[in-house]
Amino acid sequence: MKVLLINGSPKAKGCTYTALSEVAKALENEGIETEIFHVGNKPIRGCISCNGCSNTDGICVFNDDPVNAALEKAKEADGFIFGSPVHYASASGLITSFLDRFFYAGSGFEYKPGAAVVSCRRGGSTATFDQLNKYFTISNMPIVSSQYWNMVHGNTPDEVKQDLEGMQTMRTLGKNMAWLLKCIHAGKEAGITYPEQEPRAVTNFIR
Repeated sequence: MKVLLINGSPKAKGCTYTALSEVAKALENEGIETEIFHVGNKPIRGCISCNGCSNTDGICVFNDDPVNAALEKAKEADGFIFGSPVHYASASGLITSFLDRFFYAGSGFEYKPGAAVVSCRRGGSTATFDQLNKYFTISNMPIVSSQYWNMVHGNTPDEVKQDLEGMQTMRTLGKNMAWLLKCIHAGKEAGITYPEQEPRAVTNFIR
């Protein structure tokens, strides 16, 4: 089993990475393989709703940033954790553009557990946390929680490490993700299938 952790900070080894690394260590201690994927610090195109990905087997038509590389790695992942710093009380522009296209173009996320991790200096964490969780709740993905909201505080990696409650929350998140993955695997072994999906109903209201 493998969890793909997406670092949505422009800083490769900053506060968000510090939080994700703590989760990854807890997962690995439970026998779960991990990979931290950094979105980088170069511009990432936003989704333009061209629907080109519907004709390219889930590949975004824009191939000049890391979205398609992450989609390829996602095929082997059993769970996902998306991390972001707080920028103006919301997720970073990088991870927002990334996730809009990642979920719009991609497929196969259904019933794979997901979790969001937020890093902030002081405020805006809960708004960012809510924003990231919406990608899971529109995709039939179980959300993995922890003993507190999945966030750490600090302005530097060293300060984040001093947030003892935040770091403990990350470790608990990793353990909870590992537990759920093992439960899903055990369910499959026991012959429990995923819920049967109804044909999709799409309704627009115009007044």
